[in-house]
Amino acid sequence: MERKKLDAEQIEENLKVVLGWAVKDGKLTKTFEFKAYASGILFAVALAQRADLMDHHPDLAIGYCKVTVAVNTHDVGGISHLDFELARQADGLFE
Repeated sequence: MERKKLDAEQIEENLKVVLGWAVKDGKLTKTFEFKAYASGILFAVALAQRADLMDHHPDLAIGYCKVTVAVNTHDVGGISHLDFELARQADGLFE
């Protein structure tokens, strides 16, 4: 997947497809809520494994029954299609 910075219009279009995600502090961000603490940990580990396969690593903030995912593409200085692919991966794990 090409690592190219998306412009504001492209980001807005992609946000229509990944529900619940938003741009915050220059990163594509979403907080996932779980019924149990361990479920959040398992989600974070599973997402970390997928991120490794993509060679694209998000910031993960693990709290009590919540995991916040924040990602951008450092080498393009913004948000790329790769970030939206990681968002889809995270959403797929949460379903």
